[in-house]
Amino acid sequence: MATKELRTNRQIRAREVRVIDADGNQLGVLPIYSAIEEAENAGLDLVEVSPNANPPVCKIIDYGKYRYEQEKRIREAKKNQTVIKLKEIRMQPKIEKHDMEFKTKAIADFLQEGNKVKVSVRFRGRELAHTELGKVVLDSILRLLDEREVAYNLDRHAMMEGRMMSLIVSPAKGKR
Repeated sequence: MATKELRTNRQIRAREVRVIDADGNQLGVLPIYSAIEEAENAGLDLVEVSPNANPPVCKIIDYGKYRYEQEKRIREAKKNQTVIKLKEIRMQPKIEKHDMEFKTKAIADFLQEGNKVKVSVRFRGRELAHTELGKVVLDSILRLLDEREVAYNLDRHAMMEGRMMSLIVSPAKGKR
């Protein structure tokens, strides 16, 4: 069976390598061509596992099986990872009470799904002269979340970004 070095046409730089056989036993430091011969006698591949060591460490393994198991571990790790999205809820400073409660319910749903939420108040025209009204709206959103007993962390306090004032909340790990 061809070795990794021969398969990838890499130049062999080291004269000697530390060799580990298929069972995990060390065969010691061997000249590179003897190590390749050992791998071919076993019907397996010689794979360099630690190129920066002195001398480099090579292992006699079935390279195809090794690659398959690596890809399998990567797929399993991807399966277990969670993706956190940033959702945005927009409103205006002159929002009615019912609309605010409705949007607060949507924010609570997003937080329970595990998403971060950016709550924004958009100012138009002369509303920009009264940004304190936007702060009042954002504070009342946080108060409504507390009343609903929604567990959240305040990642970023209310601050102006151009014509919008926004804050960011994320789901808390446990109940508050």
